[in-house]
Amino acid sequence: MTDTPPDARAAAARQFALASLGLDDARFAPASADASFRRYFRLEAQGQSWVVMDAPPEREDCRPFIQVAQLMLDAGLNAPRILGQDLEQGYLLLSDLGRQTFLHVITEDNADALFADAIAALVQWQAASREGVLPPYDAALLERELALFPDWYVARHLGRALSPEQQDWWRQSCQVLVDAALAQSRVYVHRDYMPRNLMVSTPSPGVLDFQDAVHGPISYDVVSLFKDAFRSWPEARVEAWRRQYWQAARAAGLPVPAELTAFERDFDLMGLQRHLKVLGIFARINYRDGKPHYLADTPRFIAYVRPVAARYPELAPLLKLFDALGLEA
Repeated sequence: MTDTPPDARAAAARQFALASLGLDDARFAPASADASFRRYFRLEAQGQSWVVMDAPPEREDCRPFIQVAQLMLDAGLNAPRILGQDLEQGYLLLSDLGRQTFLHVITEDNADALFADAIAALVQWQAASREGVLPPYDAALLERELALFPDWYVARHLGRALSPEQQDWWRQSCQVLVDAALAQSRVYVHRDYMPRNLMVSTPSPGVLDFQDAVHGPISYDVVSLFKDAFRSWPEARVEAWRRQYWQAARAAGLPVPAELTAFERDFDLMGLQRHLKVLGIFARINYRDGKPHYLADTPRFIAYVRPVAARYPELAPLLKLFDALGLEA
């Protein structure tokens, strides 16, 4: 029944899990990896399964994961339960939420049902928000994230240096996006609430990859859900889902704008901040971390950015920058 772990950390993760569960042996195999330095393994024995997180402590801190998992459970969401921990070594033993993500199964036909579950869970998560619990999604963090685009996508991936005029266009654009984000009402923000991190589970969805959660703009997770990194949807469907979220949020007493058009603007500008950040992150993952497959999805984000920037006169500088860099949808 024993599988040979692929490396020393994996072997140690297996031993940690077996000891935590009081087992002598179990099937142990990779479950998934993500864009960070974390890895996940699945342990199976006696008709049950568990997930082991391997988070090298010099690279990752497990404590935010533990904190946010408890916040989600307290809010009534289906998040992993922490069954064992070794923070010094960087291992967590988690309940298993299943093998299929929404991204694995979502189709044109079932998207409405899956997103209805995701919207309901998101509203529930946001309704549990409290001040001072999670780090603030403040101007400094928003600006650091935006800087990933010129630093990694433009300089490293495109091999371009921005001219003084282009730098000015970029500064103007960043100011618009940061100001718009800071003007929004603030709630708990998962920060990567998308089909890849939502599990087909009961209750639906199971929620993963929440360790970077912050307290910030209410539209952020809505954009993550419908303007996905790995699958694009027709604008009419995005508009319908966005309206569905806004109506549910209003019904729950969440602080969304009273007018849908105001929320649409928040959604659009928050989305631009996220899309620009992700372009930088995907380039960084390639050049720093040696994970090239994320770059294949960067055209999707260029296609997200251009039509939105074109709708807002204050973002004409961003469109000029994209034109100058040859970034076409």
